[in-house]
This record gives sequence, structure tokens and C-alpha cells, in this order.
Amino acid sequence: MPKRNLPQPTAAELEILSHLWKHGPATVREIHDEIKLRKPTAYTTTLKILQNMDDKGLVKRDKTNRAHVYRAKLERETTQRNFANDLLQKVFGGSAEELILRVLESKSSDAEELAAIRRIIDEAEKEAGKT
Repeated sequence: MPKRNLPQPTAAELEILSHLWKHGPATVREIHDEIKLRKPTAYTTTLKILQNMDDKGLVKRDKTNRAHVYRAKLERETTQRNFANDLLQKVFGGSAEELILRVLESKSSDAEELAAIRRIIDEAEKEAGKT
């Protein structure tokens, strides 16, 4: 069965997805209680966003209990990969080199982070050599 293209989550939806990725399945109340610590938000707003996310296919709702429990349908890495690819195409014309250059210019990286980037580049070079 072909995988349906899911819409890119909005900033508010990403905030909810981040909670679900970090803590696992949660009720509206649990999600709302964390969000309101950072910014004033009505409970009904959190509920409505979750309902919209369910309609879009970004979350799955378990209706077996009185308090519905929501879980993310996509893994964090899949969402990050989709955003990165979208950014790569729309902003950098498909050039991974330009994207990486801009990231490295705009943010200081410590030795550990740079070593991880080097390992990824080394692996990509090995894969490119196989073709």
C-alpha cells in the first residue's frame, strides 16, 4: 500500500509532537499542562489542535477510555527528514552543500558534533563509492 504524503506539521503541531516523542502517548490534559508552562494556552485550543492532527493523520487517538490518549504516528527522525528535504529543495535548490555550509556558518559546533558530522560524511562517501 503506498504511503500517503502527510502534511508538514505547523509550529503548534510540532510542539505537541515533541511532547509525544519525548513522553510517549498522552492525554490532552497531560499535553496541555506541559504547553501552558511555556505559554498561555486554552485547554480547548490544545484539544482542537490534536483533533486537527488526528484528521491530518499526524497522531492516532485511542478512544477506549474516557480520556482519549494520543500518540505520534510518525517517528521524530522521519519528520525531521521530511522537513530537511523540504528545506533542501525549497530554500537551497537541492544543494546539500549549500545547506550544510549555511548551517555550519550560522552555528558554533563543538568537537563532538563536528566528529559526528565527519562520520556521516565518511559513510556517505563509502556509499557513493559502491555505486
